[in-house]
Amino acid sequence: MQRIGDTANLGEKILDELRTAIVSGELVPGRLYSVHELAERLGVSRTPVREALIQLAAQGMVRFERNRGVRILQTSLHDLEEVFAIRLLLEVPATFRAAGQPTPHLRRELRTQLDRMRAAADEHDESEFMSADRRFHEVINEASGNVRLARYVDSLRDMVLLRGTSTVDRSRSLQDILAEHETVAELIENGRAQEAAEAMRSHLLNTARLLVAQEAAERGDPVPSVSLEWTRYPG
Repeated sequence: MQRIGDTANLGEKILDELRTAIVSGELVPGRLYSVHELAERLGVSRTPVREALIQLAAQGMVRFERNRGVRILQTSLHDLEEVFAIRLLLEVPATFRAAGQPTPHLRRELRTQLDRMRAAADEHDESEFMSADRRFHEVINEASGNVRLARYVDSLRDMVLLRGTSTVDRSRSLQDILAEHETVAELIENGRAQEAAEAMRSHLLNTARLLVAQEAAERGDPVPSVSLEWTRYPG
């Protein structure tokens, strides 16, 4: 983690720095850290660090342990299923709303992110690809008119990243993932709201099933059935 020191938007920068360190593995899953230790590493006082950790605890990324410190959590297969169940419940209707009246700004933003994804896929740059993927979903969720939803869904993606989990070159290629996003974008741009929502649902459900199957196989566990059919958008 980088030292922050006194700066504007201190709380937000501390939160971002801690979240990045958790997702990257710099803060090790399962290990206990003291608020004092983290504050020292960031070069700030303990109060804003504690406040940031409280937010991360609410997101399920850390857990406070009385008189011991804060433990970095490792997500489980059940956590993965829960994350995607929530994303399906939120992002599918958000896509329906965004596609109902696609604005020129929405169309431009989707094309920009697709261009980034295509270029990254050609270079096999997974990090850049996933950055554009993340923004693609964020753009759609913001276009639904619910900024809080967009922020919450974005935080859920960190729960998946905590496992260092990716389907790239294992269950599917970057080109495969790109194709799913292109389908969603085309339907949104054409204002085909119901079909766009179904395409988003299919994309999320496919990702969930592939990730859960991969994780189960790595642990030598039976592959659980991803029971997310109840999240189907009824519109």
